[in-house]
Amino acid sequence: MEPLPGRPGNLTPEEEEKLRKFWEMFLHVCGVLGEEASGEVDNASESQGKASTAGSEKPRKSRMSIFKKKKDKSKDGAATAKVPAMDNIKENDPEDKWDKSHDLGYGQARPSRCSLLRFLRARKWDLQRALVMLMSTMNWRCSEAHVDDEVMANGEELASINEKTGDEKTKKVAQDFLAQLRMGKSYCYGTDKTGRPICIVRARLHKAGEQSEEGLERFTVYLIETTRFMLHPPIDTACVVFDLTGFSLANMDYTPVKFMIKCFEANYPRVLVLFSFIRPRIWKILRGWLDPVVAGKVHFTNTVKDLEEFVAKERLPDELEGTSGYTYKYVEPVPGENAKMKDLETKEKLLREREALYEDYESKTIEWINETDATKRAAIYSERNTIAKNLREQYWHLDPYIRSRSFFDRIGVIKPDGSLDYYPSKITNGTTAALAAGETSADDVD
Repeated sequence: MEPLPGRPGNLTPEEEEKLRKFWEMFLHVCGVLGEEASGEVDNASESQGKASTAGSEKPRKSRMSIFKKKKDKSKDGAATAKVPAMDNIKENDPEDKWDKSHDLGYGQARPSRCSLLRFLRARKWDLQRALVMLMSTMNWRCSEAHVDDEVMANGEELASINEKTGDEKTKKVAQDFLAQLRMGKSYCYGTDKTGRPICIVRARLHKAGEQSEEGLERFTVYLIETTRFMLHPPIDTACVVFDLTGFSLANMDYTPVKFMIKCFEANYPRVLVLFSFIRPRIWKILRGWLDPVVAGKVHFTNTVKDLEEFVAKERLPDELEGTSGYTYKYVEPVPGENAKMKDLETKEKLLREREALYEDYESKTIEWINETDATKRAAIYSERNTIAKNLREQYWHLDPYIRSRSFFDRIGVIKPDGSLDYYPSKITNGTTAALAAGETSADDVD
């Protein structure tokens, strides 16, 4: 599949310039560029010259990493989080449904070149609105949803423990979360004709009030995040099939649907393409909640023949009248499958390696922003892409130390090195798959 318009490797000169400017704005907001860092790249040789004249002392780095919270000292000496001003951004933009420019946080969110492009496309290349949306998403991930440090770190194994030993509230959330996984209310299987992973939502399995709102939202975020691991460049969108077979009034519950739509539009822009079995009467309601661009990608299918326009019949699960022979069956967490998460020494070592790569990427990004010569900029761009590739590869060494294993790790869809097998030949017992999914020893990380 060739890269779509507005993606890495397929940008117009105008879009490339917008992206450079967007990075510059983002770095300014994070405090990387500004008074204390201005001219750092362009004046590097001058700084080195001054340092040589003054003696052997090296010039002190004044910039901070964009991937750390900036700290400031209060009057009593305590460190407090500092959010740089966003003077050029309109607060409470009436055209932006989820503007939170007044309450931004950075945490450990790490935007990539691809993710920045998502926000630019979502806001039609409007730099200010795209930046507001990006910062709002980073704040949501770190401060509201706790996507990385709770949802993905705790995952299924801790939920299986909490449903037996947790307090009343913790037990309820864990039970609701796992119940949806066990029944297969929504699951991923295979790809469509363009190579996009397919997420199937079985609406008939949802009963209004059966699960708590917290349990529903945790399941939704967890599924979206897990599905994102199944995106592989140049594929950056997924296909969602809403199966309304057997749907009745007992299944009608707009609250979780609205939460899911808000998640996609506010925090996962341009990630999902929707194809579905949706009844026109329900569609009239849902359409008003969707971005017009997303709404334009919804297709109504009533038979397997209609669906075959998008997904080959031999790639469809049996319940959708496919001939793949696949029927969803949940594989329970295997005790000890997340043992590496207890190895804090190796985890910290890998995090330090990753921080060094981030700093290299950040420095190369600043060079790319500041370079005016097109030939030199292209060379810097190539070097920057090499660092990005190293970051992707290094992540999969770190992954078993920070992310709990999922159902898709256990059945072999997501491999230990990040490669994917959308149709694993052996979806059998969880023990075999779990061992295959993460038994690289700490000694092999180097």
